[in-house]
Order: sequence, then structure tokens, then C-alpha cells
Amino acid sequence: MAYWLVKSEPFKYSWDRMVADGRTHWDGVRNYQASNNLKAMRVGDRAFFYHSNEGKEIVGIVEVVREYYPDPSDPDGKFGMVDVAAVQALATPVGLAAIKSDPVLEGIALVRQSRLSVMEVSEAHWHHLCRLGGLA
Repeated sequence: MAYWLVKSEPFKYSWDRMVADGRTHWDGVRNYQASNNLKAMRVGDRAFFYHSNEGKEIVGIVEVVREYYPDPSDPDGKFGMVDVAAVQALATPVGLAAIKSDPVLEGIALVRQSRLSVMEVSEAHWHHLCRLGGLA
């Protein structure tokens, strides 16, 4: 299993909506590196759901339930999407400030490549963030 982090602006698609929907497609990604990360996702992989711009915190966990397929909102047909399902909320959201100040999380892509919307998370970072979020 691989671990990931996906970002969404809460006013566009929030964790609460993710929970209400239960499952959704993760579309609209137009960055090649983020798209390559979507292509690498496999059914069963887990991803942190991160509220970007507003909140700036990890709030939940989703699971990949359908692998990469064409994104119909891309008129050029260059980009795709995956489907994810809500797994659980973090007991305590983990904010960006806490992530940046934690020496265990040094080198995490969320800090190194802050504008990337889909990124890989190492297993060690995943477990540490789960502990910080009250899931350990």
C-alpha cells in the first residue's frame, strides 16, 4: 500500500461534503507531477484529505477505490482522475504550522512542494501524522 495527500479548497469540496458523498472522483488536476501521482495510485492506497488555502490542515483519510481514468472535464484528454471514498476523520486536525515545525516531518512534500495538489507521503510520515491526528 502507498500513501498520499490530496488537497482541496474547502469552499470547492470540503471534508464534510466528502463524508456526505461517501465517494467521489478526484478530478481537475492539471499539473503533470500531480497527474503522475494520480496515475501511480492503486486501489486500496490511502490518502490524507487536506484543506488548502482555508484551514490548511489534514482533516481526514480517503481510500482509492478506482484507479486512474480519463477526466471528462479535460477538453484535451491529457489528464485523468481517480475515485476515492471517505474512510475516517482525524480526531485532531493536523495543521500546516505543526507539520512545518515537527522535525520528524522534515522533507515532507507538503512543505517542499507546497503548491502540488497530489503528493506521495512516506510510510514513516503517514504513521507519524496519524499519531498527531489522534489515530494511533
